[in-house]
Amino acid sequence: MANYDLIVIGAGPAGYVGAIRAAQLGKKVAVVDFERGGGTCNNYGCIPTKALLKNAELYHDMKHRAAEFGFKIEGLDYDWAAIIKRSRTVSEKGSAGLDFLFKKNKIDFIRGIASLEKAGEVKVKAADGKEETHAAAKILIATGCVSRPMPGLPFNGKTVIGSKEALLLSEQPKSVVVIGAGAIGIEFAYFWNAFGTKVTVVEMLPNILPVEDTEVSQALEKSLAKQGLTLLTNHKTTKTEATDKGVKITVADAKSVEKVLEADLCLVAIGVAPVLPGGALKIGLTDRGYIQTNDNYETTIKGVYAAGDIIGPPWLAHVASFEATQAVEGMFVPGHKPKKVTLFPGCTYCHPQVASMGLTERAAKEKGIKYKVGKFAFMASGKARAIGELEGFVKLITGEKHGEILGAHIIGSDATEMLAELGLAMNSELTLDDIHATIHAHPTLSESVHEAALAAEGHAIHS
Repeated sequence: MANYDLIVIGAGPAGYVGAIRAAQLGKKVAVVDFERGGGTCNNYGCIPTKALLKNAELYHDMKHRAAEFGFKIEGLDYDWAAIIKRSRTVSEKGSAGLDFLFKKNKIDFIRGIASLEKAGEVKVKAADGKEETHAAAKILIATGCVSRPMPGLPFNGKTVIGSKEALLLSEQPKSVVVIGAGAIGIEFAYFWNAFGTKVTVVEMLPNILPVEDTEVSQALEKSLAKQGLTLLTNHKTTKTEATDKGVKITVADAKSVEKVLEADLCLVAIGVAPVLPGGALKIGLTDRGYIQTNDNYETTIKGVYAAGDIIGPPWLAHVASFEATQAVEGMFVPGHKPKKVTLFPGCTYCHPQVASMGLTERAAKEKGIKYKVGKFAFMASGKARAIGELEGFVKLITGEKHGEILGAHIIGSDATEMLAELGLAMNSELTLDDIHATIHAHPTLSESVHEAALAAEGHAIHS
């Protein structure tokens, strides 16, 4: 039995970041996972999907926009297997990078399935069936989540799939029904559509990306519909049938008018379910089945902590890393008071991209907050015209009295890269005056943030 200061269960964005931070603090650390480091994010989520989306964007531009930029392309074709292989290679390189980081920081990586039989100990079952138990002064659970199946439509790995299987399809489907129009559903829908798959997205709420600002969601709906996607918002799934050859999905609109959708496969993207560690140790759970933690990220068992998706929404890799860092510093840095997540960025990487932080205009109204809106369209941006990316806008929700930034919403090219400036401003409690006083390089897309801030005060120069 080896003894550690910290054993981390799970090697995803919460687990590996927490482990490295503990090692930086001079602690003896081990990480337990049944597959290579990186978790869902690196292996079957954030990173490989972005590789696929880049392929989709390149193909779309070469096929539909080449002439706009003065190119003549004949006989354009693609190799589906090579596209999928590239995505897997990107993922594998990420895992190799984590192997290096574990070694660099003298972290023991233990392959196997962890279980908690009692406080202070972690039992690990290796692939060959052998078991060993390790002791730890502290344990951090970072086991994450998996795709949640739809009631009555279980995953079968062939025609009814989750996001993991969607990444690994050896053959391109001719038609797909996507149930759920959150970030995962929309990203895969955009990817398949770009390569000619017939895609229908079903969403029971009034708009796709329902957590986003309504104006942003509606703008994305128009763009994706123009690209050829069928978007059925305000539609409920009422009946499902799946075989090894395809699916039949019956949906009904707000007036209960039904239609039957037939496709090669169905991607269920309605949310996630927690992956709880096994063992006799009974840890308190929330009413939704996630691990319950206090302000220090400690569970109901003393010395056992949890961070990341396993403690509940917003189920984002960057949030998981933040939580794990806070938890570890709370464990080992004297006097450190861990912070809980209150403000975080959300991103969707279709094209145009969507990025946001803070309150939507809808939420500001519901809270009765007096606010102003500053908005600037990319079509008025010199850089956007130069690169041919005129879709979208920057929208700021600001306090009427003091000009503080309550919400930031961007739809357009590179929106996800532009959000950080606004995140820094919001975390630092900066105001519109601070953005006004910051010179933004010309020509850049980020000038649109400056212009949106000016627009909130009625001073926009270029619109």
